[in-house]
Amino acid sequence: PDAARLALVIAALGAPAGDQSRLSCGAMATRHDTIDCERLVCPMPLIRVQDRVDALAAGDRLTANCTDPGAPEDIPAWCRINGHQVLSSVSRNGAYLFTLRVGRPVDQ
Repeated sequence: PDAARLALVIAALGAPAGDQSRLSCGAMATRHDTIDCERLVCPMPLIRVQDRVDALAAGDRLTANCTDPGAPEDIPAWCRINGHQVLSSVSRNGAYLFTLRVGRPVDQ
């Protein structure tokens, strides 16, 4: 899957596309990344999301495109357990698009 195809999926689902850049907001800058987990089955979408979140800072956003039918339960539950926030969740035609805000690392 390439970036252009992912952008088309995001646009079709009606969610804002991430540009993997730092967006200036006053003195703070946040990043909005996208990840394509299309055609991956459990547990791979969650593992890919977790790996990408680990590379981001608190306050950054991640938009994930998934087709795994377990994703609507798995990703929000993982976010709750790990201190992240689901900003939006869109489901259309077997695709699920999640936008997450990265929280602070949870002490183990």
